[in-house]
Amino acid sequence: MPKAYIELEDRFRRTALLGESIGMLSWDQSVMMPEGGANARGEQIAALAVIRHSMMTDPVLGELLVDAADSGGLDNWQQANLHEMQRQWVHTTAVPSDLVEAMSMASTNCETVWRSARRDSDFDLVMPSFAEVLNLTRQVGEAKAAVLECDLYDALLDVFEPDGRRSDIDPIFDSYAQFLPDFLDDVLSRQACRPEPKIPPGPFPVAAQRKLVRFMSEAVGLNFETARLDESLHPFSGGIPEDSRITTRYDESDFTLALMGVLHESGHAMYERARPLAWRRQPVGEARGMTIHESQSLLVEMQVCRSRGFLGWAAPVMRDAFQGAGDEWQPENLYRLATHVSRGFIRVDADEVTYPAHVILRYRLESAMLAGDLAIADLPGAWNDGMLELLGATPPNDRLGCLQDIHWYDGAWGYFPTYTLGAMAAAQIFATAEEAAPEITSGISRGDFGPLMAWLGKNVHGKGSLLSTSGLIEHATGRPFGDAHFKAHLRARYLED
Repeated sequence: MPKAYIELEDRFRRTALLGESIGMLSWDQSVMMPEGGANARGEQIAALAVIRHSMMTDPVLGELLVDAADSGGLDNWQQANLHEMQRQWVHTTAVPSDLVEAMSMASTNCETVWRSARRDSDFDLVMPSFAEVLNLTRQVGEAKAAVLECDLYDALLDVFEPDGRRSDIDPIFDSYAQFLPDFLDDVLSRQACRPEPKIPPGPFPVAAQRKLVRFMSEAVGLNFETARLDESLHPFSGGIPEDSRITTRYDESDFTLALMGVLHESGHAMYERARPLAWRRQPVGEARGMTIHESQSLLVEMQVCRSRGFLGWAAPVMRDAFQGAGDEWQPENLYRLATHVSRGFIRVDADEVTYPAHVILRYRLESAMLAGDLAIADLPGAWNDGMLELLGATPPNDRLGCLQDIHWYDGAWGYFPTYTLGAMAAAQIFATAEEAAPEITSGISRGDFGPLMAWLGKNVHGKGSLLSTSGLIEHATGRPFGDAHFKAHLRARYLED
């Protein structure tokens, strides 16, 4: 094996460890840290980010990449690892260290202010720090775009979805935006002809919810000897394969919000834990972008855990968790609740029919803000107009509107498209899995996710970043990626069931 490649593996292992450390500090910031620690935490994260950046921009690293590429003698995994190393190096060296530090500090500060602004539904409060994040994001995007030879938005998207481009996204999103109005009307009309599902009477004590959601997460496969479940303002999954960190938020009037949130984040965690062990802390061993990551969380939450088979098993577990009784706890009623469609305001609580509209709105708005076509001060109004156009609903306040998501305020621009691309990939992957392994369906009906996770581990999780997103989906499903399975799934569940 070339000496240059061996040294590269060692260098990237150390930068991966720094990235893990930054991730754990960020988890603590969102879950445990008192508000007064924000400034100090911002300095800590920024310092580590700068150290990591300096390691990645060391001129020797560029020389090693050239030497390793010229040496040859690498197997398929090593060649893919070298390719991913080069990709990370290009992204990192495109941005100067002072901009990395400024972006880290601004994002940490803005996220902290956003928490108060969201709580008070006060967009004006976060506007100054938000403006700074947007300005720095543009600078980062412009620097990367110049090197990647693409436009600003594509350069930011490439961080979350390697080789993702608006030219590929726009036709898919435009098609769904055209598909949705009539389809949504048909679904709502059909739904109106049926008796309303009965909502189980609350309240649902948080202590009981914690036990239930942990049990369900364990059913998916998460081992809490090496995992934590905590609360945060915005649910997320983090940590490392040996130490998963998932969060949720509880509402005593509706236990399903926390439940579905935990199932979603458990899907993310299971993907992380099943990445190829032999390539731990190497670029090729990392998750293959956020489209695949979101496909794994949405496959669990939407495809599986809102199905009749799963709810047939889960219904008595839910009933017993809250000592319930009556028709409200019958599997069919809970299925109707889990697949109830409405023109809601909140993305993370949205049904799978309207969910893509939430993502399309954010994609359009962030594209406009980055291009300078939408001023920050006009974001609340543009948000409300977009919600009305896509879903026929107008949020009553900014907490339920443009302040609901953490992503922009935390500096994650270009992330949102992967949610809907992930939903479409999830439908295609799950349909293939059920065809290939019939024991998956029967397993789900008795709360056994083992067959599903085994199939995903072999065909998706264990591939790491060996293949491109499109290549991985085609490898797993035998078909090119598209939205046909997603639309077919929606028709089958909401118009034919």
